[in-house]
Amino acid sequence: MSLLLLVLFCQVMASADFFAHQAPCELELEELRRSVRMLENTLLIGAWKIDHMRRHKHFGLPQPSMNQSDPAPDSNPKTNPHRNTTEEFERVPQNPHPTAGNLIVHDKDCSELYDRLRPVSGFYRIRPRATLEPFLAYCDMEDGGGWTVIQRRRHGRVNFNRDWVDYRDGFGEFKLWNDEFWLGNELIHSLLEEGENLMKIDLTDWTGKKSHAMYNNFRVADEKDKYRLSFGQYSGRAGDALSGGSNMVEQWSASQAGMYFSTRDQDNDRFLQGSCAQENQGGWWYNRCHAANLNGKFYRGGEYKAKFDNGVVWGTWKGLWYSLRHTTMKVRPQLFLDSSLGSGAGPDG
Repeated sequence: MSLLLLVLFCQVMASADFFAHQAPCELELEELRRSVRMLENTLLIGAWKIDHMRRHKHFGLPQPSMNQSDPAPDSNPKTNPHRNTTEEFERVPQNPHPTAGNLIVHDKDCSELYDRLRPVSGFYRIRPRATLEPFLAYCDMEDGGGWTVIQRRRHGRVNFNRDWVDYRDGFGEFKLWNDEFWLGNELIHSLLEEGENLMKIDLTDWTGKKSHAMYNNFRVADEKDKYRLSFGQYSGRAGDALSGGSNMVEQWSASQAGMYFSTRDQDNDRFLQGSCAQENQGGWWYNRCHAANLNGKFYRGGEYKAKFDNGVVWGTWKGLWYSLRHTTMKVRPQLFLDSSLGSGAGPDG
Protein backbone atom coordinates (compact mmCIF):
# COMPACT_ATOMS: atom_id res chain seq x y z
CA MET A 1 0.00 0.00 0.00
CA SER A 2 2.79 2.38 0.91
CA LEU A 3 4.53 1.53 -2.36
CA LEU A 4 1.38 2.43 -4.32
CA LEU A 5 1.10 5.78 -2.53
CA LEU A 6 4.74 6.48 -3.29
CA VAL A 7 4.19 5.82 -7.02
CA LEU A 8 1.13 8.08 -7.11
CA PHE A 9 3.03 10.81 -5.27
CA CYS A 10 5.88 10.64 -7.79
CA GLN A 11 3.45 10.83 -10.72
CA VAL A 12 1.74 13.91 -9.25
CA MET A 13 5.07 15.62 -8.65
CA ALA A 14 6.21 14.83 -12.18
CA SER A 15 3.00 16.27 -13.62
CA ALA A 16 3.35 19.43 -11.55
CA ASP A 17 6.93 19.80 -12.70
CA PHE A 18 5.83 19.33 -16.34
CA PHE A 19 3.11 22.02 -16.13
CA ALA A 20 5.49 24.36 -14.35
CA HIS A 21 7.75 24.15 -17.37
CA GLN A 22 4.82 24.43 -19.81
CA ALA A 23 3.32 27.64 -18.38
CA PRO A 24 6.14 29.94 -19.55
CA CYS A 25 5.96 28.39 -23.04
CA GLU A 26 2.24 29.08 -23.28
CA LEU A 27 2.82 32.70 -22.27
CA GLU A 28 5.54 33.07 -24.85
CA LEU A 29 3.32 31.58 -27.56
CA GLU A 30 0.47 33.93 -26.71
CA GLU A 31 2.82 36.91 -26.80
CA LEU A 32 4.11 35.74 -30.17
CA ARG A 33 0.54 35.45 -31.49
CA ARG A 34 -0.20 39.02 -30.38
CA SER A 35 2.93 40.27 -32.11
CA VAL A 36 1.94 38.50 -35.33
CA ARG A 37 -1.55 40.04 -35.21
CA MET A 38 -0.09 43.52 -34.68
CA LEU A 39 2.29 43.00 -37.58
CA GLU A 40 -0.56 41.84 -39.83
CA ASN A 41 -2.59 44.94 -38.95
CA THR A 42 0.39 47.19 -39.64
CA LEU A 43 0.92 45.56 -43.04
CA LEU A 44 -2.78 45.88 -43.86
CA ILE A 45 -2.83 49.59 -43.06
CA GLY A 46 0.33 50.09 -45.08
CA ALA A 47 -1.20 48.31 -48.06
CA TRP A 48 -4.31 50.52 -47.83
CA LYS A 49 -2.17 53.66 -47.77
CA ILE A 50 -0.15 52.62 -50.81
CA ASP A 51 -3.27 51.65 -52.75
CA HIS A 52 -4.99 54.91 -51.83
CA MET A 53 -2.06 57.08 -52.86
CA ARG A 54 -1.62 55.21 -56.13
CA ARG A 55 -5.29 55.56 -57.02
CA HIS A 56 -5.42 59.26 -56.23
CA LYS A 57 -1.94 60.29 -57.38
CA HIS A 58 -0.66 61.44 -54.02
CA PHE A 59 2.95 60.43 -54.64
CA GLY A 60 5.41 63.31 -55.00
CA LEU A 61 8.34 63.31 -57.36
CA PRO A 62 11.33 61.23 -56.17
CA GLN A 63 13.90 63.25 -54.31
CA PRO A 64 17.52 62.78 -55.45
CA SER A 65 19.96 62.36 -52.60
CA MET A 66 22.54 65.12 -52.32
CA ASN A 67 25.90 64.66 -50.67
CA GLN A 68 26.60 67.46 -48.22
CA SER A 69 30.14 67.70 -49.56
CA ASP A 70 28.90 68.36 -53.12
CA PRO A 71 28.93 72.04 -54.07
CA ALA A 72 25.56 73.70 -54.52
CA PRO A 73 24.60 74.15 -58.18
CA ASP A 74 25.00 77.61 -59.65
CA SER A 75 21.49 78.88 -60.37
CA ASN A 76 22.57 82.19 -61.87
CA PRO A 77 21.78 82.09 -65.61
CA LYS A 78 24.61 84.54 -66.35
CA THR A 79 27.34 82.44 -64.74
CA ASN A 80 25.80 79.05 -65.55
CA PRO A 81 23.79 79.27 -68.80
CA HIS A 82 23.76 75.47 -69.20
CA ARG A 83 22.03 74.68 -65.91
CA ASN A 84 19.40 71.90 -65.99
CA THR A 85 16.06 73.47 -65.02
CA THR A 86 14.36 70.06 -64.95
CA GLU A 87 16.88 68.84 -62.40
CA GLU A 88 16.29 71.98 -60.33
CA PHE A 89 12.55 71.30 -60.34
CA GLU A 90 13.10 67.74 -59.19
CA ARG A 91 15.20 69.01 -56.29
CA VAL A 92 12.28 71.09 -54.99
CA PRO A 93 10.51 69.13 -52.23
CA GLN A 94 7.14 67.86 -53.46
CA ASN A 95 4.59 67.63 -50.67
CA PRO A 96 2.06 64.87 -51.38
CA HIS A 97 -1.59 65.57 -50.67
CA PRO A 98 -2.92 64.05 -47.46
CA THR A 99 -4.93 60.89 -47.88
CA ALA A 100 -8.67 61.39 -47.81
CA GLY A 101 -10.91 59.67 -45.30
CA ASN A 102 -10.76 56.41 -43.44
CA LEU A 103 -8.22 53.86 -44.69
CA ILE A 104 -9.88 50.78 -43.22
CA VAL A 105 -13.52 50.74 -44.31
CA HIS A 106 -16.08 50.16 -41.59
CA ASP A 107 -19.11 51.92 -43.05
CA LYS A 108 -21.55 51.05 -45.81
CA ASP A 109 -22.54 54.70 -46.29
CA CYS A 110 -22.03 58.16 -44.83
CA SER A 111 -24.83 57.74 -42.29
CA GLU A 112 -22.99 54.86 -40.62
CA LEU A 113 -19.79 56.88 -40.65
CA TYR A 114 -21.62 59.80 -39.05
CA ASP A 115 -23.12 57.61 -36.33
CA ARG A 116 -19.72 56.11 -35.55
CA LEU A 117 -17.37 59.10 -35.64
CA ARG A 118 -19.29 62.38 -36.15
CA PRO A 119 -16.60 63.56 -38.63
CA VAL A 120 -16.57 66.76 -40.68
CA SER A 121 -17.77 66.82 -44.28
CA GLY A 122 -15.33 65.45 -46.83
CA PHE A 123 -14.38 62.48 -48.97
CA TYR A 124 -14.40 59.11 -47.20
CA ARG A 125 -14.20 55.48 -48.22
CA ILE A 126 -17.47 53.56 -47.93
CA ARG A 127 -18.52 50.03 -48.86
CA PRO A 128 -22.26 49.37 -49.28
CA ARG A 129 -21.72 45.64 -49.87
CA ALA A 130 -19.00 43.22 -48.84
CA THR A 131 -18.66 42.13 -52.48
CA LEU A 132 -17.83 45.70 -53.58
CA GLU A 133 -14.43 47.32 -53.52
CA PRO A 134 -14.41 50.37 -51.19
CA PHE A 135 -14.76 53.68 -53.01
CA LEU A 136 -14.48 57.38 -52.28
CA ALA A 137 -17.69 59.32 -51.74
CA TYR A 138 -18.36 62.83 -50.50
CA CYS A 139 -20.12 62.80 -47.13
CA ASP A 140 -22.17 65.86 -46.19
CA MET A 141 -22.06 65.87 -42.40
CA GLU A 142 -24.03 69.10 -42.08
CA ASP A 143 -27.74 69.66 -42.80
CA GLY A 144 -28.61 66.91 -40.32
CA GLY A 145 -25.56 64.81 -41.21
CA GLY A 146 -25.06 61.41 -42.78
CA TRP A 147 -25.67 62.32 -46.44
CA THR A 148 -23.89 60.43 -49.24
CA VAL A 149 -23.58 62.79 -52.22
CA ILE A 150 -24.19 61.18 -55.62
CA GLN A 151 -24.12 64.28 -57.85
CA ARG A 152 -22.74 67.79 -57.69
CA ARG A 153 -22.59 70.72 -60.14
CA ARG A 154 -20.58 73.80 -59.18
CA HIS A 155 -18.56 75.47 -61.93
CA GLY A 156 -19.17 73.68 -65.22
CA ARG A 157 -15.63 72.40 -65.72
CA VAL A 158 -16.71 68.75 -65.85
CA ASN A 159 -18.52 67.60 -68.99
CA PHE A 160 -21.73 65.71 -68.15
CA ASN A 161 -22.59 64.85 -71.77
CA ARG A 162 -21.13 61.33 -71.63
CA ASP A 163 -21.68 57.74 -72.68
CA TRP A 164 -23.43 54.92 -70.83
CA VAL A 165 -20.21 53.42 -69.44
CA ASP A 166 -19.15 56.74 -67.89
CA TYR A 167 -22.48 57.17 -66.14
CA ARG A 168 -22.43 53.54 -65.04
CA ASP A 169 -18.94 53.74 -63.52
CA GLY A 170 -18.94 57.38 -62.44
CA PHE A 171 -16.85 60.37 -63.48
CA GLY A 172 -15.62 63.75 -62.34
CA GLU A 173 -13.20 64.93 -59.68
CA PHE A 174 -13.13 63.54 -56.14
CA LYS A 175 -10.68 65.70 -54.21
CA LEU A 176 -12.07 69.11 -53.19
CA TRP A 177 -15.30 70.17 -51.51
CA ASN A 178 -16.52 71.93 -54.68
CA ASP A 179 -15.53 69.28 -57.22
CA GLU A 180 -18.15 68.18 -59.74
CA PHE A 181 -18.96 64.50 -60.21
CA TRP A 182 -21.48 61.76 -60.85
CA LEU A 183 -20.88 58.92 -58.40
CA GLY A 184 -21.89 56.21 -60.88
CA ASN A 185 -25.17 54.38 -61.45
CA GLU A 186 -23.80 51.05 -60.28
CA LEU A 187 -22.64 52.52 -56.98
CA ILE A 188 -25.85 54.53 -56.59
CA HIS A 189 -27.81 51.31 -57.06
CA SER A 190 -25.72 49.56 -54.40
CA LEU A 191 -26.32 52.42 -51.95
CA LEU A 192 -30.09 52.36 -52.41
CA GLU A 193 -30.95 48.70 -52.93
CA GLU A 194 -31.59 47.95 -49.24
CA GLY A 195 -34.14 49.64 -47.01
CA GLU A 196 -35.93 52.91 -47.64
CA ASN A 197 -33.81 55.91 -48.54
CA LEU A 198 -34.37 59.64 -48.68
CA MET A 199 -33.13 61.76 -51.58
CA LYS A 200 -32.53 65.46 -51.05
CA ILE A 201 -31.80 67.76 -53.98
CA ASP A 202 -30.24 71.12 -53.09
CA LEU A 203 -30.58 73.89 -55.68
CA THR A 204 -28.99 77.35 -55.93
CA ASP A 205 -29.67 80.03 -58.54
CA TRP A 206 -27.26 82.69 -59.81
CA THR A 207 -28.35 85.24 -57.19
CA GLY A 208 -27.52 82.85 -54.35
CA LYS A 209 -31.12 81.94 -53.58
CA LYS A 210 -31.56 78.34 -52.45
CA SER A 211 -34.31 75.78 -52.53
CA HIS A 212 -34.67 72.02 -52.21
CA ALA A 213 -36.76 68.98 -53.04
CA MET A 214 -36.95 65.74 -51.07
CA TYR A 215 -38.23 62.30 -52.08
CA ASN A 216 -38.69 59.31 -49.83
CA ASN A 217 -38.21 55.69 -50.87
CA PHE A 218 -35.79 56.72 -53.63
CA ARG A 219 -34.42 53.76 -55.60
CA VAL A 220 -32.35 53.05 -58.70
CA ALA A 221 -32.54 49.55 -60.23
CA ASP A 222 -29.54 47.60 -61.54
CA GLU A 223 -28.05 47.70 -65.02
CA LYS A 224 -30.20 44.79 -66.26
CA ASP A 225 -33.22 47.02 -65.61
CA LYS A 226 -31.39 50.02 -67.14
CA TYR A 227 -31.14 51.78 -63.77
CA ARG A 228 -34.88 52.41 -63.67
CA LEU A 229 -35.88 55.20 -61.26
CA SER A 230 -38.58 54.97 -58.61
CA PHE A 231 -39.43 57.30 -55.75
CA GLY A 232 -42.17 58.05 -53.26
CA GLN A 233 -43.67 61.16 -51.75
CA TYR A 234 -42.29 64.63 -52.47
CA SER A 235 -41.70 67.40 -49.94
CA GLY A 236 -39.83 70.69 -50.13
CA ARG A 237 -40.05 74.15 -51.67
CA ALA A 238 -38.69 73.73 -55.21
CA GLY A 239 -41.67 71.84 -56.60
CA ASP A 240 -42.07 68.22 -57.68
CA ALA A 241 -40.15 68.33 -60.95
CA LEU A 242 -39.33 64.61 -60.93
CA SER A 243 -43.06 63.90 -61.22
CA GLY A 244 -43.25 66.22 -64.21
CA GLY A 245 -45.10 69.20 -62.82
CA SER A 246 -48.55 70.07 -61.60
CA ASN A 247 -50.89 68.92 -64.38
CA MET A 248 -51.55 65.58 -66.03
CA VAL A 249 -50.26 66.57 -69.47
CA GLU A 250 -46.89 67.57 -68.04
CA GLN A 251 -46.74 64.44 -65.94
CA TRP A 252 -47.51 62.23 -68.95
CA SER A 253 -44.58 63.64 -70.92
CA ALA A 254 -42.09 64.60 -68.22
CA SER A 255 -42.57 62.39 -65.15
CA GLN A 256 -39.41 60.43 -64.42
CA ALA A 257 -41.05 57.86 -62.17
CA GLY A 258 -40.39 54.42 -63.63
CA MET A 259 -38.13 55.78 -66.38
CA TYR A 260 -34.99 54.04 -67.61
CA PHE A 261 -31.68 55.89 -67.60
CA SER A 262 -30.61 57.26 -70.99
CA THR A 263 -27.33 58.58 -72.35
CA ARG A 264 -26.27 59.94 -75.72
CA ASP A 265 -25.25 56.44 -76.87
CA GLN A 266 -28.11 54.50 -75.26
CA ASP A 267 -31.60 55.84 -75.90
CA ASN A 268 -34.05 54.35 -73.40
CA ASP A 269 -36.59 57.19 -73.26
CA ARG A 270 -40.19 57.32 -74.56
CA PHE A 271 -39.56 60.08 -77.09
CA LEU A 272 -40.15 58.40 -80.44
CA GLN A 273 -39.09 61.37 -82.58
CA GLY A 274 -35.55 61.58 -81.24
CA SER A 275 -33.17 61.12 -78.33
CA CYS A 276 -33.76 63.15 -75.18
CA ALA A 277 -30.21 62.53 -73.98
CA GLN A 278 -28.71 63.88 -77.20
CA GLU A 279 -30.99 66.93 -77.24
CA ASN A 280 -30.47 67.71 -73.55
CA GLN A 281 -26.75 66.87 -73.48
CA GLY A 282 -26.69 64.75 -70.36
CA GLY A 283 -27.50 61.37 -68.88
CA TRP A 284 -30.83 61.23 -67.03
CA TRP A 285 -34.12 59.40 -66.49
CA TYR A 286 -35.82 61.01 -69.48
CA ASN A 287 -39.44 60.48 -70.41
CA ARG A 288 -40.56 62.58 -73.43
CA CYS A 289 -38.34 64.53 -72.19
CA HIS A 290 -38.20 66.24 -68.74
CA ALA A 291 -39.13 68.85 -66.15
CA ALA A 292 -35.80 68.29 -64.36
CA ASN A 293 -32.42 67.94 -66.05
CA LEU A 294 -29.71 68.29 -63.41
CA ASN A 295 -27.03 66.67 -65.60
CA GLY A 296 -27.68 69.01 -68.51
CA LYS A 297 -25.48 71.62 -70.16
CA PHE A 298 -23.98 74.18 -67.78
CA TYR A 299 -25.00 77.71 -68.81
CA ARG A 300 -23.68 80.71 -66.90
CA GLY A 301 -25.91 83.52 -65.71
CA GLY A 302 -29.25 81.77 -65.32
CA GLU A 303 -31.52 82.45 -68.28
CA TYR A 304 -30.29 81.00 -71.55
CA LYS A 305 -31.31 80.65 -75.19
CA ALA A 306 -30.89 77.38 -77.04
CA LYS A 307 -32.67 75.10 -79.48
CA PHE A 308 -33.66 72.77 -76.63
CA ASP A 309 -34.29 73.32 -72.91
CA ASN A 310 -31.07 71.47 -72.13
CA GLY A 311 -29.69 73.51 -69.22
CA VAL A 312 -29.22 72.46 -65.60
CA VAL A 313 -32.95 72.69 -65.04
CA TRP A 314 -35.48 72.28 -62.23
CA GLY A 315 -38.59 73.37 -64.08
CA THR A 316 -41.00 73.68 -61.16
CA TRP A 317 -38.75 76.24 -59.44
CA LYS A 318 -37.09 78.43 -62.08
CA GLY A 319 -38.63 77.14 -65.29
CA LEU A 320 -37.11 75.22 -68.18
CA TRP A 321 -35.10 78.16 -69.54
CA TYR A 322 -33.14 78.95 -66.40
CA SER A 323 -29.92 77.01 -65.82
CA LEU A 324 -29.00 76.65 -62.15
CA ARG A 325 -25.64 77.53 -60.66
CA HIS A 326 -25.26 74.79 -58.02
CA THR A 327 -26.97 71.43 -57.60
CA THR A 328 -26.38 68.58 -55.17
CA MET A 329 -28.12 65.21 -55.02
CA LYS A 330 -27.59 63.32 -51.76
CA VAL A 331 -29.10 60.28 -50.05
CA ARG A 332 -29.33 58.71 -46.62
CA PRO A 333 -31.55 56.13 -44.89
CA GLN A 334 -35.07 57.40 -44.42
CA LEU A 335 -35.12 56.57 -40.70
CA PHE A 336 -31.88 58.47 -40.04
CA LEU A 337 -32.47 61.50 -37.84
CA ASP A 338 -30.11 63.44 -35.64
CA SER A 339 -32.25 65.62 -33.41
CA SER A 340 -29.35 67.86 -32.40
CA LEU A 341 -28.67 68.98 -35.97
CA GLY A 342 -32.08 69.05 -37.60
CA SER A 343 -34.16 67.13 -40.07
CA GLY A 344 -32.17 67.85 -43.22
CA ALA A 345 -34.71 70.31 -44.57
CA GLY A 346 -31.92 72.86 -44.89
CA PRO A 347 -31.77 76.56 -44.05
CA ASP A 348 -34.44 77.44 -46.61
CA GLY A 349 -36.85 74.80 -45.38
